Amino acid sequence: LTLFLPVHFLVLGQALSGEAALDVFLRWTQAPLVQASEIALVFLLAAHLTGGLRLLFVEFVGWRSEAQKMLIASAGGVAAFCALAFALNLL
Repeated sequence: LTLFLPVHFLVLGQALSGEAALDVFLRWTQAPLVQASEIALVFLLAAHLTGGLRLLFVEFVGWRSEAQKMLIASAGGVAAFCALAFALNLL
């Protein structure tokens, strides 16, 4: 995320400077490495979100060690689903 935000602001600046500069950047985003990085970023953000929701659940419901494996697996599954849905939409 710390790498994404400065690049995002750079793109916004290029959009203000002209259509040609923005088109060059948008063509660069079609590179496979950039797309793989975007998918990884979506996965990590979804994992962060679902992990935080899991911790909120533990805080409000209480610690049950038998449920933790299920909650961790569910959080990972939701994160993987989000990344896969993004990847399928991207391609």
